[in-house]
Amino acid sequence: MPHALADSQAALNALRGPVRLRTLTALRWLAVAGQSVAIVVVHFALGFPTPLGLCLGAIAASAWLNLFVTLRYSPQKFLSDREAAGYIAFDIVQLCTLLFFTGGLQNPFSALIIAPVTIAASVLPLRFTVGLAALAIAGVSILSLHHMPIPWYPGEGLELAPVYKAGYWAALSFSIAFFAAYSHRIAAESAQVRSALAATQLVLAREERLAALGGLAAAAAHELGTPLATIQLTAKEMLRDIQRDGEAYSEDLADDAALLVSQAERCRDILSRLSSHGDAGDAMHDRLRTDDLLREAAGPFLDQPIGPEIRFVAKSRDDSKKPVLRRRPEIVFGLRNFIENAVGYAESIVLVSAEWDARILMIVVQDDGPGFSTDVLSRLGEPYVSARSGINPANPKSGLGLGFFISKTLLEATGARITFENRRWGEPGQAYSGARVCVEWDLNAPNGSLIA
Repeated sequence: MPHALADSQAALNALRGPVRLRTLTALRWLAVAGQSVAIVVVHFALGFPTPLGLCLGAIAASAWLNLFVTLRYSPQKFLSDREAAGYIAFDIVQLCTLLFFTGGLQNPFSALIIAPVTIAASVLPLRFTVGLAALAIAGVSILSLHHMPIPWYPGEGLELAPVYKAGYWAALSFSIAFFAAYSHRIAAESAQVRSALAATQLVLAREERLAALGGLAAAAAHELGTPLATIQLTAKEMLRDIQRDGEAYSEDLADDAALLVSQAERCRDILSRLSSHGDAGDAMHDRLRTDDLLREAAGPFLDQPIGPEIRFVAKSRDDSKKPVLRRRPEIVFGLRNFIENAVGYAESIVLVSAEWDARILMIVVQDDGPGFSTDVLSRLGEPYVSARSGINPANPKSGLGLGFFISKTLLEATGARITFENRRWGEPGQAYSGARVCVEWDLNAPNGSLIA
């Protein structure tokens, strides 16, 4: 499990970055422009005396770094996490230096120290984010104690009360920590969802390819049937002519004609098997009865030598006809994933049932295993949330819970509503207790495409 979590964290870090050099240089040029305008306006327009040389020197350091990396590297260069952290650390130090020259925390622009930490939290792993947040808080702490006087009217001084400066230091430090944690959390969840959706798209593409191959096989069987019948008929007529006029033809030619007939019959048998699974031709891939859907979804687990018994129940609530559904790979895959989870944790039995009426189709997967753990039950369906507590020795593939997210996403895309719970089930005198997954469709949905 630790290895799996480490692998998932590495994948999330890969999705979170890397960041381009061009992105950071563009942000730094924006900071240089803003800082330059602020210093010029304060010194010349407002008439507050500032240490102009020192301030412009700090700003020039940022401009020089931008020019250096622009000339030294390609703007399209992807930075490593360590390099990006170094660039952002420079920005924090540069801003703290500029604030030192202009009044420290008394400078209203000191709130900008939050910006580089927030940027770091959105693109860097946690350890670098924590380090940069600590650097920013250390800079704020130094500025609260040591700084040059704030530019003010000549002959007057502005000195805030110590308790006010302490409060502003506390608020700024808390803001740095809060925005860093918030941005990192949002970026991590976004990366998780992107990773899970990418896996969902891959799974759906695979299922669609399999369905397309099945449809192609059925179509080939249907289309090839007519020319193959013509070939077989012609070969039989050739064989009859050869047998009737045996003296005029060689024995080898008769053997070749007989071989042609036998191989044509063999091809016809193969095509017949391809189109014999259900309705003939393409219909077997376009239409699917509800009970056939249950068995197809559970198909990989029916012939296992060991494992729980899988039972099927399909019944109507109001004598409605059995729904005939469109064959959709996402439905088959989603239900199969829920059945696989139930088989992996069941002790002796898994019940796959379907109930319907004129309006609703409901498919339920239940098992007699330990059920969903209470700590993840409310979060099931989120990416990287394990469906059960711990790892089942009988099902070592269980782990990160990505399968539940994929199944839930695919089924909800077909209009399904999905609920997870633990419930007792069974007949009186033969009751079971375990996990229950319910998938429900509205058959009369205006935009529904479930019914064939």
